[in-house]
Amino acid sequence: MRFMATSRFARTCRLLGHLNLLRREPTPFMFTKRSGFRSWSPLNESLSSLLKKSPSHSHLYEARRLHALLVVDGILNRNGDRAAQESVLGSRLVQVYAQLGSLKEALLLFGRLHCIHNIACNAILRAHVDSARFSLAIHFFNHFVFKLGIVPDNYTCPLIFKACSELCALEEGRKVYDLIRFAEVHNYFKPNEYTKCALIDMFSKCRSLDEARKVFDDMPLKDRDLASWTAMICGTIHQGQGLEALLLFNTMRLQGRRPDSVVIAAILPACGRLEARQAGMALQGCALKSGLYCNLFVSNAVIDMYCKFGDTCQAYSVFCGMCYKDDVSWSTLIAGYSQNCQYNRSLELYSEIINLDIKPTANVVASILPTFGKLNLSEQGKVMHSFILKQGLDFDVVVGSALMDMYLSCGLIEEVEILLSIWSDWDIMIWNSAIAGLSSGENVNLALNVFRKIWKSKFKPNSITLLSILPICTKMGTLKHGMEIHCHAIKSSLTMPISVSNSLVDMYCKCGCLGLGLKVFDQMMEKDIASYNTIISAYGFHGYGKQALALFDEMKSLAVRPTKTTFVSLLSACSHAGLVDEGLSLYSSMINNYGILPDMEHYSCMVDLLGRAGRIDDACDLIRMMPQAPDGNVLGCLLAACRVHNMMEPVELLAKEILQDKLEDSGYHILMSNMYASTEKWKDASRFRSLIKEKGQTKKPGNSWIQIGHCTHIFRARDTTHPEFNKIQQLLGILLSEMKERCVEDQCLSLPSL
Repeated sequence: MRFMATSRFARTCRLLGHLNLLRREPTPFMFTKRSGFRSWSPLNESLSSLLKKSPSHSHLYEARRLHALLVVDGILNRNGDRAAQESVLGSRLVQVYAQLGSLKEALLLFGRLHCIHNIACNAILRAHVDSARFSLAIHFFNHFVFKLGIVPDNYTCPLIFKACSELCALEEGRKVYDLIRFAEVHNYFKPNEYTKCALIDMFSKCRSLDEARKVFDDMPLKDRDLASWTAMICGTIHQGQGLEALLLFNTMRLQGRRPDSVVIAAILPACGRLEARQAGMALQGCALKSGLYCNLFVSNAVIDMYCKFGDTCQAYSVFCGMCYKDDVSWSTLIAGYSQNCQYNRSLELYSEIINLDIKPTANVVASILPTFGKLNLSEQGKVMHSFILKQGLDFDVVVGSALMDMYLSCGLIEEVEILLSIWSDWDIMIWNSAIAGLSSGENVNLALNVFRKIWKSKFKPNSITLLSILPICTKMGTLKHGMEIHCHAIKSSLTMPISVSNSLVDMYCKCGCLGLGLKVFDQMMEKDIASYNTIISAYGFHGYGKQALALFDEMKSLAVRPTKTTFVSLLSACSHAGLVDEGLSLYSSMINNYGILPDMEHYSCMVDLLGRAGRIDDACDLIRMMPQAPDGNVLGCLLAACRVHNMMEPVELLAKEILQDKLEDSGYHILMSNMYASTEKWKDASRFRSLIKEKGQTKKPGNSWIQIGHCTHIFRARDTTHPEFNKIQQLLGILLSEMKERCVEDQCLSLPSL
C-alpha cells in the first residue's frame, strides 16, 4: 500500500493527539526550514511531555507507541544529511526510555541509531549511575568515547566522575581528566564549574587530595562557587585532615563566601575529632548568626561534635532544644553515650524511643547494638536480631557489622561464625568487623583464619582489613604472619594509606625488627605525625635515645608540629637511654615552646626518668607540684625507682596511697611486700599480702604461646581452657613416666668420695 507524505504526517499527528501527548491541536506537518530540512515539531513536543512524567507502565506504553510510529515512518533508519538532524528524535527517545526506567529498551534503541547525540549517551550514563551500576557506567563511557568517538560534555563529566568516586577508580578518573584537558586545548568544549566540582570530589574520594587541591587552586577566584568550596572542604575532612579543612573554611570566609548548612554540618564533627572546642563553639555561633542553627543537619552535627568532646550533657541539651528530631538525631546521641562509656544512658534513650512508639530505624539499631554488647545483654541482643530479621534490616551492611560486634562482645563466637557464613558475600565491611572483634579478644587464631578466608572469597582486603589484622601480629609478636600480610598487600597492589604504613612500621619495630620498620618508614611517600611518633617510640624501647632526638630535630626542620604523644615517646626514650638533661629540656620545651600542658602520661615518664637516674627527691618534688592528684601509673613509677635504689623513705607515703586504693594493681602490693621483706619488716610485708586477698585481687597471669604452622597456641598457669587440654595432660603423663623409668641414679654423685 502506498502512502503520500502528507497523509502519513497527518496520521502521525492524529495518533499523537489520541495519546494526549500534545497540549494543543497538532499541526499536520510543520514546514520549518532548518538548513534546508524539515523538523518534527509535534514529535519533539511529545517527547518533552514524556520526559516530564514519572515512570509508570502507562507512560512507558505511550513511549513504545511513539517508538513504533518512528520506526514505521522510517525516521530512525534514514541515512545521509537529513539523518543527522532527524536522529535527534531517536536520541531523545533513548532519553525517554532511560528516564522511565526501561534501560534495556534504551540500550537496544541506542545500538540501532545511525547518528548518536550526547543526549542519548548522557541519558544511559545517568541511568547506570542512578541505579548504582558504576562499573557498567565506566564501561559504557569508554565505549561511546573511545570506540564511537563522541566527545563528552559538561553533562557527561559529572556523571562519570561520580561513578569513578564510588568505585575509587582513580586511574579511570585520571583518564577522563586527561580527555577533558585534551578537549579543552582543541576547543571541543570547556569544562564548567559543575565539571570541576565533580572532579575535585572524585579526586578527594579516591584519596588523591593533592590532585583535588591542584584542580581547586587552578580555578579562577570568580569560578570558586560555594559548591566547589564544599567539595574541597568535605573531601579534606573525608581524608581525615580536619585541621586543613578548618583552614580552608577560614579562607572561604575571608574571600566573602557565606557557608551553607552542608559545609557547617561537615566541619562541626571535624572539630570534635580534633578536640578543637573553641573552633567548634565559634562555628556553632556562626550557624546561629546565619540562621542555620535550626537546620536539622546542623543540629545533628552539633550533637555529634559535643559527643566527640565527651560533653554528653551539652549534646543532650542541644538534643532537647531541637524542634524536630529524625532517626539520625536519636542514633547520634545514643552512639555518643556509648562511645563515652555511658552505656546505661544509651539504654535509657533507646527505651525512650520505644515508649514514644517510634519505630527504630537502621541508624538507631546500629547505634544501640554496641551498648548491648558492652553490657553483655546477649538476650536483648538476640531479641534485637529477631527485630532486624522481621524488618528486613539484615540487608544493611552497617547493621550487620554492628550485630556481629555485639555477639563478639558477648563472647558468642558460634553465632558470629554463623553470621559470617551467611553474610560473607555481602561486603568486605562484614569481614573487617569479624576480624576487628575477634582480635580485641583472645580469638587470635580465628581472626587469622578469617583473614585467610578473605583471599579465597570474591573480596580483597582493604586498608581497614590490614589495620584490623596487623595489631594482632604486633600483640602476639608473630613476625612471620605480619610479613606474610605485608607480602600479600604488595603482591595484590593494595592501596596502603599512611595509617596502614604506620601500622606496618609499628608491627616490625615491636616484633624486634627495627631495621625493617625503618625501611618501611623511609619508603613512605607521605608521612604524618603518627609516622614520626611510631619511630620515635620504637627508638625509645630499643634503647636508641639519641636517634629519637635526632628524628625529633628532623621533624622540626620539616615543620611537623609535635603532639602530646610525641613528647610521651621522647620522654620515654630519654628515660630508657638515661638522657636526664635532654629529657628535662624536652619537658620544658613542651610547656613553654609548644603550649602543651602535661597529663598523667608525661608525669609518669618524668618520674620514671628521674627515678631511674636515682633522683628520687626530684621525682617526689615533681609529684607534689602536680596540679591534680597522681594516678597509679605515676606512683607505680616512683615505687619501682625506690625498689631499684633501695630507698624506703618515700615508700611509707606510698603505703598510705595503696591503703586508699589509689594503686589497685596487685603487682604494686606484691612489690611493697617484697620491699618490706628486704628490710625484715615482716609484719608490714604480711599486711600487704593479706590486702590482696581482702580486696579480692589476683595476680594477672602472664601468657606463653607457641606457633605451629598457621596456629598459635596460648597457655596460662592453671588454665584448662585449651581445646586439646586432655591430650596435653596425657602426653605429659607419658613423658613423666618415661623420665622416671630412664632416670638412673649416678652412684658417683650420690656417694661421698673416699
